[in-house]
Amino acid sequence: MIAKIISGKKTAGLIRYLFDTKKAKDHTDPHLVASWDGFAPDPGRSDDPDVTRKLLVADLDLHVKQVRRLGRAPEKHTWHCSVRAAETDRVLSDEEWADIARRIVAATGIAPVGDPDGCRWVAVRHAPDHIHIAATKVRADLRTARHWNDYLTADRELAAIEKEYGLFRVVRGDRTAAKRPTRAEQEKARRAGQDKTAPERLRATVRTAVAAASSMDEFLHLLSHLDGVLAEVVYFPSGDVRGYKVALADDAGSPIWYSGSKLAPDLSFPKIQERLENIEPHPTDQPGRRRPDPWHQATAATERIPHRLAQNHDEASQAHLAAFGEALDALPLLAPHPLRPQLREAATAFERATRSRIRAEHHHARALRGAVRAMLREPAPKDGAALAMLLDAALLVVIAAARWHELRHHDQQVAAAHQTLIHLQAAYEQTAAAPLAALAQRRPPQQTVDRHIRHLRQAVPDHAEQITEDPAFDALTAVLAAAEAAGHNPERLLRQAADQRTLDDTRSPARTLAWRIERLSARPAPSARARAAQARSVGAQCRIAGPVQISAASPSSQQTQARRR
Repeated sequence: MIAKIISGKKTAGLIRYLFDTKKAKDHTDPHLVASWDGFAPDPGRSDDPDVTRKLLVADLDLHVKQVRRLGRAPEKHTWHCSVRAAETDRVLSDEEWADIARRIVAATGIAPVGDPDGCRWVAVRHAPDHIHIAATKVRADLRTARHWNDYLTADRELAAIEKEYGLFRVVRGDRTAAKRPTRAEQEKARRAGQDKTAPERLRATVRTAVAAASSMDEFLHLLSHLDGVLAEVVYFPSGDVRGYKVALADDAGSPIWYSGSKLAPDLSFPKIQERLENIEPHPTDQPGRRRPDPWHQATAATERIPHRLAQNHDEASQAHLAAFGEALDALPLLAPHPLRPQLREAATAFERATRSRIRAEHHHARALRGAVRAMLREPAPKDGAALAMLLDAALLVVIAAARWHELRHHDQQVAAAHQTLIHLQAAYEQTAAAPLAALAQRRPPQQTVDRHIRHLRQAVPDHAEQITEDPAFDALTAVLAAAEAAGHNPERLLRQAADQRTLDDTRSPARTLAWRIERLSARPAPSARARAAQARSVGAQCRIAGPVQISAASPSSQQTQARRR
């Protein structure tokens, strides 16, 4: 159910409209379903509707006229609330609509429950799917009704009504969404042949600049050098930076300027500054040390986000979601051209899921932010495997984000995450196809494959059968064979990859393991000395554990005992 509330100056005009059937052709059988005392005159059930309508207006205006004589009547004394059911909802009875009307006027402060001095109101039904509540704002004690935030309180009550009546549950916001385009902005964009309005285009541009910048100076520099965008820095009288504003250079007529806070709550100058102050610097080249791959670092930081969201630290979780949103904003700059439309749509959709009423503590997400900036400053890999690995991890983040928001009743953010998943999955399928096909062509001999199947059954027994039947299994065996040739232990790599994140919610566990092992095997393999030291450490632990554990767990010990028997 959706409510719309407006105030007006003329009670007679409002009542005339609600009971009109001549000009308003969609009005059928207008009549009262409820009123302040249950005895209000009903023009819809009267033999002389014109006279009854005047009586109803006089009754509603009684207290307004009294305070008007005292010289303190509110300028807009009428309160008009329309409540509409969803198209898929059943047709409600007059009694049900009457109950809904009473709950709305009580929740909004127009006529609180048990208050004999509440405002006068009526609920009119002139269509099957909605009602109109008309009230005057002056109470019987001649005070003006206290109905601040009436839209929010009405919406909250409608959410409860939907649940109790079994109606369609409307996706509701938390007042952290960007402003919706006005009709004038939409018409202007349509005339210009644009599919998005000026604020929407500017919002996407500014978000991309934030994702690419490492400091406020760099952010302002990027804004001032973007094609098609006008940018100005706003200063305090002291000379300090107060904020910024942007406009489209191709806007017809004089440019229309938008401050960052008008584009979105998290694009204000202070909010951007807070994020850009929490970026982990990328390591510089050092003699004798291999420079870390920013794509691998970004993927590793992304893979850790679902685990972070599962912890009881909402402020840190919100920070990780904001940083992940910046990573999605940056990906269209790094991806091949065919992938950019889907990635832009994914970033635009997830933008709503990056904000909530929870204040983010951005220092928790420094690693991902720093890795993304480093990615933008280096040539993008050409084989597509690095992007596929990052997108594979990103899919799990979006699923985890939807669950996190759902537990906190962030309805709009949940819907945004689900929409993001569609575009991100499409981009991932397109990205992963070529690298996986190339890996599958390097499938090792069957003897090696059989050995890796045994490793799978030891490392991930619950998923072994599913993995071997996965279409990406050949690619996984190729990755395991390459890792083994580089000196890595395949079974240990499988355990490490499986421990990073559960495989229960992945569409293709073999594909997920292949990307994780590809990243893990990029690290230098342990030397012979390190492996020997690790073996001695394991042996020492076994001796400390004692013979009881060995005899209970060791298959070789059991076989020896069987031979003795």
